Amino acid sequence: MTLHIETPLVRSDILSDLVNKDIRLKLDALQPSGSFKIRGIGYACEHHAGRGAKAFLSSSGGNAGMAVAYAGKKLGIPVKVVVPETTTPRSIGLLEEDNAEVIIHGTSWLEANILAQSIMTDETAFIHPFDDELLWLGHSSMIDEIHTTEFKPDLIILSVGGGGLLAGVIQGLMKNNWEDIPIMTVETAGAASLNRSLKNGKIVELKKITSLATSLGAKKVSEGAFQLAKDHKITSTLVSDLDTLTACERFLSDHKILVEPACGAALSPVYNKMQDLRNFNKILVIVCGGSTTSIDDIRNGITALTN
Repeated sequence: MTLHIETPLVRSDILSDLVNKDIRLKLDALQPSGSFKIRGIGYACEHHAGRGAKAFLSSSGGNAGMAVAYAGKKLGIPVKVVVPETTTPRSIGLLEEDNAEVIIHGTSWLEANILAQSIMTDETAFIHPFDDELLWLGHSSMIDEIHTTEFKPDLIILSVGGGGLLAGVIQGLMKNNWEDIPIMTVETAGAASLNRSLKNGKIVELKKITSLATSLGAKKVSEGAFQLAKDHKITSTLVSDLDTLTACERFLSDHKILVEPACGAALSPVYNKMQDLRNFNKILVIVCGGSTTSIDDIRNGITALTN
């Protein structure tokens, strides 16, 4: 029994016809917490619960916080989530609906995280949003599921923030002897921590995040994800905020699934028919989801960027 579900792997006729390729979608937007995060976070929470944790603590007002709150509710373990002042009322409300205690502190995730670390106790398990090998092992289950099907992609497209999804996918590929499959990592230009780091050969910390895709807003990618990325065949791609928002709107129209801008980033290379796709025929896009966005958020963002 796991806290995540096995999500559908479907062929998108619309996207396949658009680029004349076989486009498959791994629909982790359908996870019970709204995003892929429950794979790794659920695994970590079950791990800590089995070792006697009496409470869970997180420092994310986004998908990770939602996943911790969901896991805590299902496991009967109380959850505290420290979020920065920039967290939307909608996000706070969703956390509270899953019985999490929300503490608002600081102007950034970093400040919220510092407070979270300071209130830990011996009986509290801290669940990091992305930098934890337990999370990566849980996320790797996504590749296990795909490996059981008849479909082996020749390219995987995914979005990158702190690098948890990327690390999990690479570990899943290694576990299933699929190391030969290249990955296109997609970031917005205003949150390009992996792109900058790969170009410099070392981790680069961004001075600030300027992207509307706030779930990609890690000022630096995790060390573990960076090392895994360096040893894998990676095409690092940047897209604009408008690309991501437009992809979200088109995906909702085409597939009736609402995803957040961080997920729209992974969809935008296909919608934009990028030249980097020309040498591939069987493409997997990880539809990572997003638990806090609304269609009004997407459309208001498009309006702000085009006016």
